Amino acid sequence: MTTPALPRRRARFHWRAHVVLLLTLIVMIYPLVWLVGASFKPENLIFTTVNPLPFQFTVANYLSGWTATGTSFSVYLANSATVSICVVVGNLVSCSMAAYAFARLDFALRRVWFALMLGTLMLPFQATLIPQYTIFYQLNWINTFLPLVVPYLLAYDAFFIFLMVQFIRGIPRELDEAAALDGAGQLRVFLTITVPLLRPALITTGVLTFIWTFNDFLRQLVYLSDNSRYTVPLGLNSFIDKASGSSYGGMLAMSVVTLVPTVAVFLISQRRLVDGVANTGIK
Repeated sequence: MTTPALPRRRARFHWRAHVVLLLTLIVMIYPLVWLVGASFKPENLIFTTVNPLPFQFTVANYLSGWTATGTSFSVYLANSATVSICVVVGNLVSCSMAAYAFARLDFALRRVWFALMLGTLMLPFQATLIPQYTIFYQLNWINTFLPLVVPYLLAYDAFFIFLMVQFIRGIPRELDEAAALDGAGQLRVFLTITVPLLRPALITTGVLTFIWTFNDFLRQLVYLSDNSRYTVPLGLNSFIDKASGSSYGGMLAMSVVTLVPTVAVFLISQRRLVDGVANTGIK
């Protein structure tokens, strides 16, 4: 007699769970919906209601906000794209090579160096900010993109090195040994065997690096001082300063523009990103 009651209880539980998830989704996505809707509202109506829908639709905020700082917002987008792409390439090349060395090569104090590398993950960026700034100042690199790019050409990001090391350790060594029997050296093994199999981890590294670099504010604020070299986060900050906190419409419109590249990259690579993280965890 109690058997039919079990499916009903499960159905009620699933129904309640879906309601809770739906309410949570609404709460989480509301700020984004409000931001997009407010960017199309007349400025005098932005804060008059919590309704995110723009009943008086206008694109004036986008037209005025694009040049509100005295510099075209396309300059900021181009600078962010340049820095982000260079950092992505640097991370993919340097971190994959460093990870291969830690995972496959035998050299003196390998475990010690690997432990030290992992230790840097627990070191906050602010702790090394002043020494790094001093070095780059002595090199006369301040107000250039070099401090933002060059460290990533030298396997600067320990997180992605660790991610790739774990993935490479899951690749059978027999593949490397078979290539070595055919006369392949370490470089050829790395390029022809490891890199193709490392593709999920490389995609994960590339996507996360692009998103984190594109949205970075503090590092770019420290090293860039010329408005023509500002990236998107600094452009938004400069926009607020120029507008003295009064032109909220233009600020919100440019915030929506800023979201487009990162959201597009995430949506395009979402499936591969999830597969890469899942496969890395399994291996």
